[in-house]
Amino acid sequence: MAKSQLTFSDINLTVTVPAGSRVIEISEKVNSGIVYGCREGDCGTCLMKVTEGMDNLSEPSALELRILKEHFAGKDMRLACQAQVLGDATVRPA
Repeated sequence: MAKSQLTFSDINLTVTVPAGSRVIEISEKVNSGIVYGCREGDCGTCLMKVTEGMDNLSEPSALELRILKEHFAGKDMRLACQAQVLGDATVRPA
């Protein structure tokens, strides 16, 4: 199985994760500051900033795009509950 490096800049920690892992799952395990409320992509509490590797995350779904728009999120923002790691990336809480 392919592996990727996911860095949480808020806690200065890089972990190796299986490709396809959702950022929120890893964040929860390492106690990053990314918070969440629903895990379903419909509330927006897990908004995160992607500082490196946006192209290494899964494409946002129509639902995620709607929530991002509702929260006036910039192009460097994603929902941690929706974003899957496909390659190396660096993230932090929004």
